[in-house]
Amino acid sequence: MADRIRKIALEEHFMAPGFQNYSKAFTQLMGNTAQSELSAKLDDFHEIRIADMDRAGIDISVLSPTGPSVQGETDAAQAASRAIKANDYLAGQIARNPRRLAGFATLAMHDPKVAARELERAVKTLGFKGALVNGHTHGTYYDLPTYDAFWEVMQDLDVPFYLHPIDHFQVPLAYADRPELTGAVWGWGVETASHALRLLFSGVFDRFPRLKIILGHMGEGLPMLLWRFDSRFAVYSQGVTLQLRPSEYFGRNIIITTSGVCSHAALSCSLAEMGEQAVMFSVDYPYESSTIAADFIETAPLSDAVRQLVCFGNAARLLKISH
Repeated sequence: MADRIRKIALEEHFMAPGFQNYSKAFTQLMGNTAQSELSAKLDDFHEIRIADMDRAGIDISVLSPTGPSVQGETDAAQAASRAIKANDYLAGQIARNPRRLAGFATLAMHDPKVAARELERAVKTLGFKGALVNGHTHGTYYDLPTYDAFWEVMQDLDVPFYLHPIDHFQVPLAYADRPELTGAVWGWGVETASHALRLLFSGVFDRFPRLKIILGHMGEGLPMLLWRFDSRFAVYSQGVTLQLRPSEYFGRNIIITTSGVCSHAALSCSLAEMGEQAVMFSVDYPYESSTIAADFIETAPLSDAVRQLVCFGNAARLLKISH
């Protein structure tokens, strides 16, 4: 491995067998050459991926299926079955190289009790580090009271839930004639940030104070607005009561990764607003460059102690990684 600072990357993707039709929603705007290169990297675990990790000094990649995964499946039973198969497939790949690869569970959130059972199996039996879910399930958000049974299991297992982007359930009027705004450029971040705020303002974190939600892409832009959340919620609370100020759930319950945002200014802002133990390095492989991400974090204006936390220490603590 290259002589670089140790890193754990948390938003790193693969293609589960039979999931290609789901992923068309994420790749349909790419050219054929880009799709072909992407497919080769998504299908690979032990050659292209490991070589890429070595060049970037990434010790461990925590893998999850590329989106939208089973959140794109309308049939609940089919989604649950495919989630199990995807998790078993990933566990088999990790077993071939457990020092370099780890996993987040795929979960069919159509039924919160079914999702909770699979989460428990994936963590206790397969050794996964938590779960990554691609946003809402056909317009259903996880702040609904029926999902409390799921959050209770997640809190008891003491593993994080990575809330990954997905398309809006209905295309907003503002995007109707601007398709470039619907996906990664803008719409995914807005959708995911809004989902996270639904969890916060619905009191999920008051009911489950040890719950950890991870947001990628430098927190989907939310760290910039913490002061405003406190200021305006104090005036426009609409009868909602929280135990803490909105900003206080960030760093305690909502933590973030740098995936897909290689900006020193954005990193400095996020650390200032969230705290040095609430920000973690990630790449968003293979959609982003591991080399660019590694160079970004290694040249960031950080102390050695903070860089160690962001690159490795925070994720190791959260995911209980000792090697």
